[in-house]
Amino acid sequence: MQANGCPQHNGESEEATPSQQNGLCPSATNGEIIENGNKPTATKVLSRTDQDIVRLIGQHLRGLGLNQTAEQLIAESGCTLEHPSAAKLRAHVMEGNWEKAEHSMADLKEMVASPHGMLKMRFLLLEQKYLEYLEDSRPLEALNCLRYQLTPLKHNTERVHMLSTYMMCSSPEDLREMANWEGKGHGSRQKLIENLQMFLPPSVMLPPRRLLTLLNQAIDQQRERCPFHNTHLDNDPGAICLLNDHLCSKDQFPCFTTQVLNDHCDEVWFCKFSPDGTKLATGSKDGSLIIWNVDLETHEIKKNKALENHSYGVAFIAWSPDSSHIIACGPDDCSELWIWNVNTGELRQKVSQSPEDSLTSAAWQPDSRKFITGGTRGQFYMCDIDGTIQDNWEGVRVQCLVCAPDSKMVLAADTHHRIRGYNFEDLTDFPILQEDHPIMSFSVNDTGRLALLNVATQGVHLWDLKDRVLVRKFQGVTQGYYTIFSCFGGLNQDFIASGSEDHKVYIWHSKRDQPVVTLEGHSHTVNCVHWNPKVPSMLVSASDDGTVRVWGPLSKVRQDDSESGRSTPV
Repeated sequence: MQANGCPQHNGESEEATPSQQNGLCPSATNGEIIENGNKPTATKVLSRTDQDIVRLIGQHLRGLGLNQTAEQLIAESGCTLEHPSAAKLRAHVMEGNWEKAEHSMADLKEMVASPHGMLKMRFLLLEQKYLEYLEDSRPLEALNCLRYQLTPLKHNTERVHMLSTYMMCSSPEDLREMANWEGKGHGSRQKLIENLQMFLPPSVMLPPRRLLTLLNQAIDQQRERCPFHNTHLDNDPGAICLLNDHLCSKDQFPCFTTQVLNDHCDEVWFCKFSPDGTKLATGSKDGSLIIWNVDLETHEIKKNKALENHSYGVAFIAWSPDSSHIIACGPDDCSELWIWNVNTGELRQKVSQSPEDSLTSAAWQPDSRKFITGGTRGQFYMCDIDGTIQDNWEGVRVQCLVCAPDSKMVLAADTHHRIRGYNFEDLTDFPILQEDHPIMSFSVNDTGRLALLNVATQGVHLWDLKDRVLVRKFQGVTQGYYTIFSCFGGLNQDFIASGSEDHKVYIWHSKRDQPVVTLEGHSHTVNCVHWNPKVPSMLVSASDDGTVRVWGPLSKVRQDDSESGRSTPV
């Protein structure tokens, strides 16, 4: 132990000073530490934070291969990146010198926090050694390692048995495939170092790529704070600059009217994109269901076909998960639904059990071969794609239906202001959540964890279905007793959008109760909104004014669009 409390490079395990516990050596004049032959030249005493920063920078420089620069930093600052024995362990592992690596590991014994940590570390080291012997066609050394080193540890016996089967591999290629191992070399040895580091405190050996980890955490936090983050920047490492805080421009958000669709001649009650994002369906009081083609590149929407003669009007639409079929339902007094083949435009089946029934809502199961339907008159059904009833549930007045992603459970909002779960396999039902006012509609996000409810006179509520708790009440929207459909959407479904009786569209970030933007342009109640599942910056809204508005970023606004929509940040 030197006079300034810096650890020697002989691996002695005396009690560490605070500086040693941080893996550092403060600059001083009464002692010095030598790393790779360099003597520290710094005279300034660094704070602990500064020492941590120096270590992080030094580790990052080494990771880039700038070793001389890293050594100069170490020499000038007087800091060490890691404990000398840890540095030796790293060097010996990367060289494949297993005997010396075991000695260096033994020197770290007193610094391993977990009681069984040293045993696990030795097992990992010997496992790498064994696999490398096998790849080098040295079966005798591999067998000795297995028999006399790995087996006596009496640790992870099942893994030892598995390792023994690798002796039968006929080639290095077979070994790598069977062991799911990338083979002898820098990559697998670096992974071993990272696994060993998990058992050591960061004061002894820094976690791998620690500086990048911290920077990525900072970027993630900035993204969460950004009210308009809705673009796939993750795939472009250079898209986010580290020199200033990240903030997306509102111009990239679906705040602007890019198209107005005027083909309906009465109130438009519903709109929904197909799961593959290439089509849009809109339903109206005029009795028509219009299918539109969506250009995923230009975001332009063009009319494909109109499916007519829905005598009660089209108040609800359900796309099959494979985007091949669509179910059209009517309003509360409608006892029939239509199943259309979207590709051919043919009516596959018209379903009507009884004039007393109400078939106003439907939800497809994930296989696109079955669906659930029901309404407010007292029962709901499970049907196949041809409309044949396979099962039914009596005495339940259904306001809205959703099939859970696992296909075993159906969620139904009923006239008792609640959502219950129904299992058709064992004919059981159970409560999910309870509201104090009527649930006019609801939807579930892709994970099945979160539910979005439009509640009469209350607005839009977000529920956690797993924990069965109300997460958030979103502010601003005007919700009376009209049926308004809201939705999840945007990048990673981080956003919530809803129509409103005040003629506006409201958009919130899922973690904020105040709207990030309010879209104006409609002249009557906005009944339904839907986000394109494949285009985070594309949203549509349907209104009693007879129009469907397409919202997108400023770059997609058509110059020849005669009607404009504007957005208002709130």
